[in-house]
Amino acid sequence: MYCRHCGEKLSLRFCENEGLIPYCNTCESYMFPQFSVAVSMVVTNRTQDKILLAKHADDDDFILFAGYVKKGENVEKTVPREIKEELGLDVVKAKYTYSRYLDKKELLMLNFIVVVDEKPLRFNEEISEARWCSFDEAVALIRKGTAAEAFLQNAVRELKRKL
Repeated sequence: MYCRHCGEKLSLRFCENEGLIPYCNTCESYMFPQFSVAVSMVVTNRTQDKILLAKHADDDDFILFAGYVKKGENVEKTVPREIKEELGLDVVKAKYTYSRYLDKKELLMLNFIVVVDEKPLRFNEEISEARWCSFDEAVALIRKGTAAEAFLQNAVRELKRKL
């Protein structure tokens, strides 16, 4: 780890009430981690018995819908904005489920179960295919070993309890 201001190699130093925190001896300051925040969405129909999965234009695997939280934007605005941009659909309701930190990407993913208004899909250039699936189909199609798979499996468990 290196200082984002001067480039000096960081050491770990104890900070009261925080524990071991990266510290720059040159700048004489703690360098608390910075990371991006994104939303991941398990998109369902109004009856919440189908899940919408997508393929990105440059990928063969089915994934969940996701997007970065823009500077100054809260997640309550990010979720409907991303769904509108990628699918042309309106969000009826969204429920936060849980989060996962992805260390390799320095990214905090916040997952939501999203109910959309059912009308024809108008996906943008990022999406090459979108498909409504049963719970079992969605679990079978999602990219294995990913945060998306974990989010989907959690959402399916929750949705099955409702039915």
